[in-house]
Amino acid sequence: MDQIKIGRFLSELRKEKGLTQEQLAEKFNVARRTVSRWETGSNMPDMDILIEMSDYYSVDLREILDGGRRDNMNKEMKETILKVSEYENEGKKRTSIVVIVYCSLGILAIIGNLIMSLVDMPDTFMTGFLKGTTLGMALVAMLLAIIYATGNMAKLYAFKKRCREKK
Repeated sequence: MDQIKIGRFLSELRKEKGLTQEQLAEKFNVARRTVSRWETGSNMPDMDILIEMSDYYSVDLREILDGGRRDNMNKEMKETILKVSEYENEGKKRTSIVVIVYCSLGILAIIGNLIMSLVDMPDTFMTGFLKGTTLGMALVAMLLAIIYATGNMAKLYAFKKRCREKK
C-alpha cells in the first residue's frame, strides 16, 4: 500500500469538493493537522473514517486504498468492511472503558493516601500498612491500565492459557 499515493488521492478528492483541510477536519471530527498527515502520506485514517470518506467523496474504498479511481466495489464487500470497522471500534471502546476504570482506581488510591498523609494520624503499624497499601494499589492499577492499553494483557492471557494446556 503506497501511503503517499493514497495521500495525494485524498488531497485531490478534497480539492474536487472545494474544501480546505480545516473544513474537512470539521466534517470528520479530527484536527486539521491530522488531515495534513493523511494527505502527505505520513499517517492513514482509521478504517471507519475511510469508509465515511468513500461515501462522502462517492468513491469506492478500494479506490482510496489504491490511491486512484477504478471500478465500483460491490455492496456486499462494503457492508462487510463496515461491519469489521464497527467491530474494531467496539473493541477500542471496551479497552478505553477498562483503562478508565483502572486509572480511576489508581487515582482514588492516591487520593486516599494523600488524605491519610494530611490527617494527623498516629504512626502505628496499621496507618503505615494502609499508606503502603494505597500506594501499592495505585501503582498496580496504573500498571494494569498500561498493560491493558498496549494490548499486552491479551498476550498474558494467551500465555497463561498455553501454560495451562501443557499441564
